[in-house]
Amino acid sequence: MNILLMPLPTIELLIALVTAHLLADFVFQTTHMVLNKQRPLILLMHGLHVFALTALLSGGAMLLALGVALSHVIIDAVKVHLAPDTLRTYLLDQAAHFAVLLGAVVWLPLWLLEPLWPPLSADMIQIALVVSGLITASLAGGPAVGHLMVRFKAHAQPDGLEYAGRIIGVMERGLIFLMVMIGEPSAIGFLIAAKSILRFDTVSRDQRLSEYVIIGTLASFGWALAASFATMATLAALGY
Repeated sequence: MNILLMPLPTIELLIALVTAHLLADFVFQTTHMVLNKQRPLILLMHGLHVFALTALLSGGAMLLALGVALSHVIIDAVKVHLAPDTLRTYLLDQAAHFAVLLGAVVWLPLWLLEPLWPPLSADMIQIALVVSGLITASLAGGPAVGHLMVRFKAHAQPDGLEYAGRIIGVMERGLIFLMVMIGEPSAIGFLIAAKSILRFDTVSRDQRLSEYVIIGTLASFGWALAASFATMATLAALGY
């Protein structure tokens, strides 16, 4: 299915739903909630976030929001209780959420998608698409890179402030997204150079740590670039 061949109102609704999902999963969901999602009340709270954000951005399509929230809770419950916490599980989880949203806008009857108030305008949809790209590039990339690096962390044993690597990763991927969006992707080279200089003294003394940093940096930059260029391509295809 070519998503860009769907009617424009359907694409705009899908963008709104994806934005709501990304906000619920990566902005409003705290680390405490992620670590304690096996508790029913925490999972219910996350489901309420999904419902509220979906209802808000869909224009008040309450039945749609309820269905999306219920499916979200079910998928997360399956992931938490039955699947190992790996990169593959993380990617499959996000793919399952996206598949539900895509199926909802394509196959649900129109009366279930009927908004109670005006849906997002074209300008707001454009902003939502950029916000989705930014969240995907910066925040959603963190768990993906983190899962990838788990197997190497035990051997490299990098020292540093707690959570500092996570914050640095979010900031560098956010900067990459900004550079691509303003049409200056060549500036990413200066970001790589700056990181190399700051890390040189540490990694030069330990080959395993050096390789750990290189793998993590390339994975982080690659994720951010893919999300950034995908956002740019979608904006261009929709004529924004």
